[in-house]
Amino acid sequence: MIRIAAVGDIHMGPDSQGVLRPAFETLPECADLLLLAGDLTRHGTPEEMRVVAREVQDLSVPVVAVLGNHDHHDDRPDEVTAVLRDAGAHVLEGQSTVVESGGARIGVAGTKGFGGGFVGRCAGEFGEPVMKEFVRHSRRCADGLRAALEQLGEEGCDARIALTHYSPVADTLAGEPLEIYPFLGSYLLAEAIDTAGADLAVHGHAHAGTEHGMTSGGVRVRNVAQPVIGRAFHVYHLPVREPAATGAATQRAFSELT
Repeated sequence: MIRIAAVGDIHMGPDSQGVLRPAFETLPECADLLLLAGDLTRHGTPEEMRVVAREVQDLSVPVVAVLGNHDHHDDRPDEVTAVLRDAGAHVLEGQSTVVESGGARIGVAGTKGFGGGFVGRCAGEFGEPVMKEFVRHSRRCADGLRAALEQLGEEGCDARIALTHYSPVADTLAGEPLEIYPFLGSYLLAEAIDTAGADLAVHGHAHAGTEHGMTSGGVRVRNVAQPVIGRAFHVYHLPVREPAATGAATQRAFSELT
């Protein structure tokens, strides 16, 4: 069994140094890797990301992260990414990585993602240039996620995980005002996940949302924003993929630690 620890929206700053480190140091006892689903800082400054970096540096499990909208606020995403990578984390944007833990090869494909809404009530690539660019940015993020997942599919991973900040489905937004759903996620992310295949999708961003959801293709989706899960991280269990197993068989074997 592969054990996936995940949390997002930790929004760290100078006054929160050391808050999560004691919990993170217990990870080797319960998890094979840690996923960080964006909004790691409050305003996206390198100083704030250095606080996050000290929380995760030299952990005994691999750390894989994506940035969130807060991490872009100061318009220095390359700098904050470099800070986190210097601490040993894998930071993904339209990329994938394979980590080995407990004899298993775990593939993670990641993107921040973006908004746009969901089928039946979504933004269209029509009208003013700024509206077209809004939708095109969301599409580029989804295309990067799909390509990264497809690459993992060629690498013989024991499990594939889609890691985003914005939500791929409306299910995990339940509890948020309907009016802001288009700014919390996009169906394009779910299309990418279903097209390329994954065993689990993890996101953050929706603080008042719901933990559990599913794509139309049957991939489990989990909202791990810290205000939703109410803890330092949550752990999900995935079976090691059998050589001849289909995606459906893997999904049927999915279980969680609650």
